[in-house]
Formats: sequence, structure tokens, C-alpha cells
Amino acid sequence: MNIFINGKPAEITLENEKTFGDVISGIEKWISPSGNRIQMISLDGREIKADALEEAFGINIGDIGQLDISISAWRELAAEALADLYETCIAYGKAAFEERGQIFSSWGKGSAARFLVSDIPEIYDIAFRTMAGEGLPVQTLNTIIEERLREISDPGREIEISEAQVKTIAARMEELPLDMQTGKDQRAAETVQLFSQMGEKLFRIFFIQKSEGLSLQALVIDDLPARDFIEGFNAILEELSSAYKNHDTILVGDIAEYELAPRLVKLYTALRGVSKPGSTVLSAP
Repeated sequence: MNIFINGKPAEITLENEKTFGDVISGIEKWISPSGNRIQMISLDGREIKADALEEAFGINIGDIGQLDISISAWRELAAEALADLYETCIAYGKAAFEERGQIFSSWGKGSAARFLVSDIPEIYDIAFRTMAGEGLPVQTLNTIIEERLREISDPGREIEISEAQVKTIAARMEELPLDMQTGKDQRAAETVQLFSQMGEKLFRIFFIQKSEGLSLQALVIDDLPARDFIEGFNAILEELSSAYKNHDTILVGDIAEYELAPRLVKLYTALRGVSKPGSTVLSAP
């Protein structure tokens, strides 16, 4: 069996693979670390659609002459899926009420929706609820999509313009204990929400950079390898959540001021450094 990826012969040596499914599984494991995804598969000139893949997995490789695979970078697929959703939302917003159901149904059956389900499920869930008439207004959803598209198309620029907001949020996290002690509950809740939104944004950009070849070994944050820093960050977030559930306001304040505020700034600073020209931690995928 001859294997071609994006039209070029693939340097892949088959060893214990017996079926088409074995080969595809091995290729997916090979390309995933570089942030790529399989977009199209063809067996002997016949494209295998997504709904026919499972049946095709059992085909013996001895019965296949040529396997053609098209792969795309995660960022490219994500941008296409979000752009498709954006245009769908515009059409949905302009359509008559009785036409919206068909627009919703057609989008839900498409490849863009399938990608969002698997790779950006939170956006899919928001979009599903919006077009089901139970969620955010369409214009609000499109504002969210626009932000995601900016992050994907130019994560470095998105990091740059977030600097002032990161500093403001970190300062408010340091003030959180005093706000809680003096009864400023609304401000305290707003601070936690702002922190959560910015934290999610930075983690999204971190993932985008990782899909483009960011080395978790070479990137050091607060004298720790990036992987260890992220694990520690997540552990602190879990500790904060537990403190909230237990109504331990003193611990919540301490975690916010001494743990999360400085970690937010350190994560931001590291991501800004990754985006600078000449950075040695971002390699070609």
C-alpha cells in the first residue's frame, strides 16, 4: 500500500498494522503532537466520508493500493469552523423566524459543527443554545466568535493588547480579601469573573502556541517547565473552588492575593515572550 499525505509520498514504514483502521490510528498519533488533524481520506481514489469511516476501518491493508490523506493545522481548521459559524449566525439573525430552524439544522450537520463538538465544545454549546432560542443573542455570540478568531489568527497581537487588562485584574485579585472583608460582594464576584475570563483566554492562547510547536520543555515559567507550571496553576484553581464551596473566605482571599494574582502575570509574561521575534521556544510544527 502506498501512502500519500497532502499529495506527497509519506515516509511511513508499516510494521504490525493489518487493517486500514490500524494505519489511520498510527497516523493520527504521529501528526497530533504537531497540532495537525486529518481532514480528508481517500482509498484508491474514493473519498471516505466521516459516516463511512467506522465500516472502512476493517479493510485489510493488502486490499488497498493507495491511501491519500489530507491534513491541516489545528489553527486552520479552527478558523474555518469559527468563520463558518460566524456566517451562519449572520444568516440566522437576518432570517425570518420560520427559516431559522432549517439554518440551525443545516449547520449542525456540517463539518464545522463536528469540529467544534470535538475541539471547541464550549463554543458549540453556546451556539447550540443560541440557535435553539435558549441562549445568548446572536450578536453577543458573534462578538465571542470574533475574539476567538483574533486569538487564532494573531495570538501575539491578542497577547499584546491584553497587557493593561491583565495588570488591572491582578491588582484586583490582590484587593479581593479586603473587598470580601468590607462587604463589597458585587465587586469581589466581578473580580473573580474577570480573572476567570482572562485565565481562560491565556490558556487558549497557550494551547494555540502549543499547536504551532511550542516546546513545553524549553519554555520556563517561574523557574519551572511550562508543563509543571500549568499543572500547579490548575491545582491552585481547584483549591480555590474547594474554598468557595466551603465558604472559607479567608482561604479564598489568600489564594487570590498570594497565589493566583502573581501566577496570572507570570503566565501572561511568558506568553508575551513566546510571541516576540527570535523566540527559541516556538519551533515549526
